[in-house]
Amino acid sequence: MSGRLAGGGRLIDRATPVSFTFNGARLSGFAGDTLASALLANGLLLQGRSFKYHRPRGPVASGVEEPNALVNLGTGARSEPNARTTVTELREGLVARSQNHWPSLGFDLGAVNARFAPLLPAGFYYKTFIHPRAAWKSLFEPAIRRSAGLGVVPEEGDADRYEYLYAHCDVLVAGGGVSGLAAALAAGRAGARVLLMEQTPVWGGRALVDGPEIAGGPAADWIAAALGELDALPNVTRRARAMVAGAYDHGYALAEEMLGDTDFGPRARLWRIRARRIVTATGALERPLAFAGNDVPGVMLASAVRDYLELYGVSVGDRTVVVTNNDDGYRTAIALARAGRTVPAVLDARPAAGGALPEEARALGIRIETGRGVARVRGGKAVRGVAVCDQEGEGAVVGRIACDAVAMSGGWSPVVHLWSHSGGRLAWNETLAHFAPDTGRPPLGPDGEGFAIPAGCASGALVAEEAMNDAHAAGLRAAQELGFRVEDTPAPAARSPHEDPPRAVWMMPARARPGLRAKAFLDFQNDVKVSDVRLAAREGYVSVEHAKRYTTLGMATDQGKLSNINGLATLSQALSIPIPEVGTTTFRPPYTPVTFGALAGEARGALFKPTRRTPIDAWSDANGADWEPVGDWRRPFCYRHGTETRAEAVRREVLNTRQGVGVLDASTLGKILVKGADAGKFLDLLYTNVMSSLGIGKCRYGLMCNENGFLFDDGVVIRMAEDTFLCHTTTGGSDRVAAWMEEWLQTEWWDLRVHVVNLTEQYAQIAVVGPKARAVLSALGGMDLSKEAMPFMTFAEGTLGGVPARAHRISFSGELSFEVAVPANRGQAFWDAVMTAGAAHGIAPYGTECLHILRAEKGFIMIGDETDGTVIPQDLGLSWAVSKKKADFIGKRAQARPEMTRPDRETLVGLRTGDPAVVLPDGAHAVDGPVAASGPTRTIGHVTSSYFSPTLGHSIAMALIERGAERMGQVLDFPLEGGEVIRATVCDPVFLDREGSRQNV
Repeated sequence: MSGRLAGGGRLIDRATPVSFTFNGARLSGFAGDTLASALLANGLLLQGRSFKYHRPRGPVASGVEEPNALVNLGTGARSEPNARTTVTELREGLVARSQNHWPSLGFDLGAVNARFAPLLPAGFYYKTFIHPRAAWKSLFEPAIRRSAGLGVVPEEGDADRYEYLYAHCDVLVAGGGVSGLAAALAAGRAGARVLLMEQTPVWGGRALVDGPEIAGGPAADWIAAALGELDALPNVTRRARAMVAGAYDHGYALAEEMLGDTDFGPRARLWRIRARRIVTATGALERPLAFAGNDVPGVMLASAVRDYLELYGVSVGDRTVVVTNNDDGYRTAIALARAGRTVPAVLDARPAAGGALPEEARALGIRIETGRGVARVRGGKAVRGVAVCDQEGEGAVVGRIACDAVAMSGGWSPVVHLWSHSGGRLAWNETLAHFAPDTGRPPLGPDGEGFAIPAGCASGALVAEEAMNDAHAAGLRAAQELGFRVEDTPAPAARSPHEDPPRAVWMMPARARPGLRAKAFLDFQNDVKVSDVRLAAREGYVSVEHAKRYTTLGMATDQGKLSNINGLATLSQALSIPIPEVGTTTFRPPYTPVTFGALAGEARGALFKPTRRTPIDAWSDANGADWEPVGDWRRPFCYRHGTETRAEAVRREVLNTRQGVGVLDASTLGKILVKGADAGKFLDLLYTNVMSSLGIGKCRYGLMCNENGFLFDDGVVIRMAEDTFLCHTTTGGSDRVAAWMEEWLQTEWWDLRVHVVNLTEQYAQIAVVGPKARAVLSALGGMDLSKEAMPFMTFAEGTLGGVPARAHRISFSGELSFEVAVPANRGQAFWDAVMTAGAAHGIAPYGTECLHILRAEKGFIMIGDETDGTVIPQDLGLSWAVSKKKADFIGKRAQARPEMTRPDRETLVGLRTGDPAVVLPDGAHAVDGPVAASGPTRTIGHVTSSYFSPTLGHSIAMALIERGAERMGQVLDFPLEGGEVIRATVCDPVFLDREGSRQNV
């Protein structure tokens, strides 16, 4: 059984014991342990259960590739599911529980699924749960939902804090093994700004365990010297526990740095990095071998057995059989023998083993059997032995070996994830049986040059000397391509024993019978076996992506790090086509899971979507504002006086504005500056009408449509200078429209000489509205606001009441109206001045509901009310704002489609209810003809906006009705829930002052 050795363990501090609990049992380890090594040291090999069959599982790896040993960490607000024991650093008081079992880890009733494995092959869920159909809702779906998922979702909010960090560097080096250190040294010595990141707490990677000689001495000595030199370079920054999660276009990368569990600071930091070059020194992962019983606890990667032995002083077993197809597996046998552990045999699938490492193993008295494989592993919750077979046979047993652990090595695969994330291509290496970066097809940056450079083992150089030379060259190349002066210095000399080529082994034995294939696992977490992949091939899933989804191969939390290559090779054999033709599945970020907390950073609670506030917000809050959310802003719905209800306050505001003067905080409206020699041309392409002909000092209402011709924003555009326009948008559309403009400039019209700046929060905008508006603003002094000096749809700049101002003669109410923009830091002062000047005229603020009623009385549309993503300007009677002369604008061709021009489209109309006091509900549907008692009738449209108009003394509504213009005077039925029917007459949507005499005074 597994246990702690009396000595050894490079990373642990035996003088510092650490206590922790696992499944309620109090255990102890040492500082420097991982949870996995501490559990193994306590003899706990069984650490989890698989997802589908609930098979007992122990760790198979020692790093982030671990698929089996997943636990729930912590309790309450610090509960974290699906944590890998192999990378969880042991700390005092750590609490861990195994998952995916009931009632206990040792006795799991879910394991009965394994008994029915023949009935639950790959894709069984596509063929079952179909009949009887009535059982889906009551039986099948509830059962599936209960069994889905791994771990326990935390019920409390996350108590930890997280933060973002933005970084720019010349060279990002991902990986702190010896290759990463060599690349960072080469680039750093040349003067490049280098950011070096390593996902574990330890620098040096596998060199600490495998012990190549570097620079004439032990690897550990060179690692220490390299770290010292890097720290002395002011242009180099290094971070441990920092995993580069993804590499994206143009040298953008994300990394998660774990800072530890603490009540005083952030737990993790998300790095957002812009790097001119990314060196991927991410190493390689050992592949498992597929043989019957390769998932039994105690069957482990040979490199992991070696890691636990050398780094943590833990032996996985007392008697360990090594099964391999390459020389590297012998390193484990040698390390076990030197530690006093018994190695009954090394089973080498190759016909001969004559390299330096096999010879060293023989010298230690280790028996080597070539041409052999494992027919099956004996044992359930622990290994009891292996049945030996000829690798080229069908599985006939030629011998049995008693043992309590199996160390398997199927060869090594470069970690190509970061290289592939942003488009780097791969090439198949037939000799070493792995995919490696195709440096002739790198991911390209905006300059057309490759920005990612693989280094060391990650580039396919798996021998120490080759890896160091390759990594050193990668660092020099990165610096040289960026213009730094590099010296042609030699790479650190590295030396390791010569290794003979591996033999590609995708199944043991090569011609295994179906019964053995049905017990040989490829994806350990999802219980995908060799037989499942072969079944997918028989059923026509010849694409590796289709086979992946049919079998769930590589879809577990480890994202196929151990299973993908073996799985696609198995598919290749089943289809009798070469592996390169099968291809690989898509590598997607993140490389390992990133907590949602790190992705969100401080954006949680009130900061998740911060409420935007105008400069007048505090005044409104102190003066009876009844708030409502509008986009990301909060705006006053109305201003209540004393015991007023909302409806009473709104009625008062409407009448006061229509009869006297009202003031509105309109600061939330979008204000986007478009400037440049081609600004007019650009806006002509964005808006449906012509903007380039707009005179300086003039205003024009404009509509924006998307590529499908549907209306998505509107607003007033003003021309401030020959090359400068200011585009007003809806409150909710400012950020979206600014991004929309930038997208078109960057992707389609990149040659236009135009700059776009979102100035929404730079200005406060105050609307002074009503018959007495001019008198109020004129009392402030500073500008001539007469009709002659400032006619409707013009603007002027100057000062009002001593405040720099831009006054616009525009109206969203149908009344005489001025919208005055002032610097945001002067917004409250200007508001106060307006309120003081307007006191003699009965001025009062009004909110958004009054605004809506005013605009509806006038028949003005509201984006989001009269539009729903399927409405074109012509539906709303806005054909006058759609140019018939322009050659093109976004949406022009879409609006010419037959669907857009059919005569029976729903168009905008007004509605008057028979009972003036009855207000139609928003969204109420109109039906074609009287409501029939026998059943539903066809709907012909719906109400878009509906209010009671204090000005008119009756309810008003706007609606989109099929052939609306032809139905003037027609009475329509609007059936409601409960059998009630409201009748309304179709009328003109302009209820007040069609001639515009009120706004033009």
